[in-house]
Amino acid sequence: MRRLILEEPYSRAAIWSRRLAVFAVAVACVAAISSRAGAAEPAGVLAVLGASLVLACLAGLLSITAAVVIWRTGRRGAGVAFVGLVLALSLLAYPAWLSWRAVSLPMIHDVSTDLETPPSFLRSAKALEARGWRTPPEPTPEIREVQRRAYPKVQPILVDMELSEAYQLALQAAKARGWRIIDAIPPSIREGVGHIDANEKSLFLGFVDDIAIRVEPLANQSRIDVRSTSRVWPHDFGANARRIEKFAADVQDLAQSK
Repeated sequence: MRRLILEEPYSRAAIWSRRLAVFAVAVACVAAISSRAGAAEPAGVLAVLGASLVLACLAGLLSITAAVVIWRTGRRGAGVAFVGLVLALSLLAYPAWLSWRAVSLPMIHDVSTDLETPPSFLRSAKALEARGWRTPPEPTPEIREVQRRAYPKVQPILVDMELSEAYQLALQAAKARGWRIIDAIPPSIREGVGHIDANEKSLFLGFVDDIAIRVEPLANQSRIDVRSTSRVWPHDFGANARRIEKFAADVQDLAQSK
């Protein structure tokens, strides 16, 4: 006589953990795609992204619950619960990193190599249109002092070049970094200063940061100043300082290769 062997059923917590985790990832992808395509306002994108993170937390809790149930009852679904946990943790990892950056860095969103007279953003029609008809306000003295203490490496860029060469070098470095050039005014005999307006989108959500570059002559050199400001976040998590430092390194590398 054959014996009927009944397999233990799957843990319902494990199944729902994976389902919620997959759904959370899908919601986060929809938020990112909508944001990068310009189909949604930042506030709506952040609301949808926040909902996906709540779902990821629930998926993680269900995965832990499933592990306890499986351990005690011998039910199936350990692999399913593990997948749910991995997806949930993967989605929560970046916000957790941002939270750590928010605690360890000052809450500023406007960084400049010149704290006394930061580069101004151009007010031409195409520059204003690209910025949504807004111009970032000048940072307060308190913000400038906070930046001075937090980012001492953010300094003016000095190159041993004529003004026109330095301007072309800054323009080349900006394009090489993938920045979108909004407007550019080369130095002239009357002005004696070159200006470049650009912007860059964040990798995941595609939020736009505005960048102003000023190139001016010194005695035997040219000076390049950069200002980078975030539109959405009141806290830039160090992104603007990193952007300026990488740009400065690119400029110096290009200058040495000339």
